[in-house]
Amino acid sequence: MLLRTPLFEAHQRMGAKLVDFGGWEMPLHYGSQIDEHHAVRRSAGMFDVSHMRAVEVEGAGTAAFLRHALANNIDKLMTPGRALYSCMLNADGGVIDDLIVYFLTPTHYRLVVNAGTAEKDLAWLQALLTKGAFEARLTPRNDVAMIAVQGPLARRIVGALLPEGSAAIAAMKPFHSVAVGNNFVACTGYTGEDGFEIIVPATAATDFWQKLHAAGVTPCGLGARDTLRLEAGMNLYGQDMTEQTTPLESGLTWTVDLIADRDFVGRKALAAAPPTMQLVGLVLNTPGVLRAHQVIHTMTSPGEITSGTYSPTLGLSIALARIPVGTAVGDTVQAEVRGKLLDCRVVKIPFVRNGKSRILPLTNPGEPA
Repeated sequence: MLLRTPLFEAHQRMGAKLVDFGGWEMPLHYGSQIDEHHAVRRSAGMFDVSHMRAVEVEGAGTAAFLRHALANNIDKLMTPGRALYSCMLNADGGVIDDLIVYFLTPTHYRLVVNAGTAEKDLAWLQALLTKGAFEARLTPRNDVAMIAVQGPLARRIVGALLPEGSAAIAAMKPFHSVAVGNNFVACTGYTGEDGFEIIVPATAATDFWQKLHAAGVTPCGLGARDTLRLEAGMNLYGQDMTEQTTPLESGLTWTVDLIADRDFVGRKALAAAPPTMQLVGLVLNTPGVLRAHQVIHTMTSPGEITSGTYSPTLGLSIALARIPVGTAVGDTVQAEVRGKLLDCRVVKIPFVRNGKSRILPLTNPGEPA
């Protein structure tokens, strides 16, 4: 039996195509994945992300526990409401999950973890708590839903629907959050656009979803979410990072704090084994579409595409690929696509930010095959 979010019936009424996503019955699209993608880039779109798990971490030892459990350093969170993106590593430095941690009080933090890894994450965190005898407790929040509202009009629309928080919402910077009544509004997202991820009581989720729709926000599914996040150069757990790869091999070095005097899980393994592979962006120079698991040929040893798609914003095919260290931005590599070797240019990611291309245009961009 697939799990369902509090918005399941709303998705059915809107005609969503529902699919199995990590054990959850979730909308793939509501008619046109491309239209939903463009809505986020040009106006505003909304996503049901209630399958992700919010977890409260509370107690006198909470900060010490999170310093140990996370690769990024929560000491960077100096004021209530600040948020931090981090990986949670195993002893070998592999990525158990990526998550966002919010600082609420010195003894209360909130984590938001991925849906497909939620139970594994909770078990891992509880084991670390027990082993380290930290004075903290974990409380999964099963009484809330989460809606992401993303796009250039998101700030204006969300502020209008939550008037008591409109001033704070208008001024909010990325990776900040604020409580507005019973809602928790965070300036975070997975699209490369301005916007918010809003935690609401589960009982109020459908009403808020409907108000967003009435205000002109386009409902969007997993298909658009994937093309948007890839254009934004954002990793997908299980593809671009796994328990077998480290953050240093996954374009996430910036999320690992090796400077502070802090013995976090996986630190010793990262220090002992400098990466030989790196995650880069690729743009296909010819017609075709790059897909996950296609082999990449470089001047040294081969690599592999971890995520690939046709970019609706750029009108060409893009990918994230794990290739040997030493291949530089601007170099040409070759992808094996249907038995042919096609030239790709190595580019700096993200490909798109705030609706604008971040890469130099190609003379003859490829079209979908």
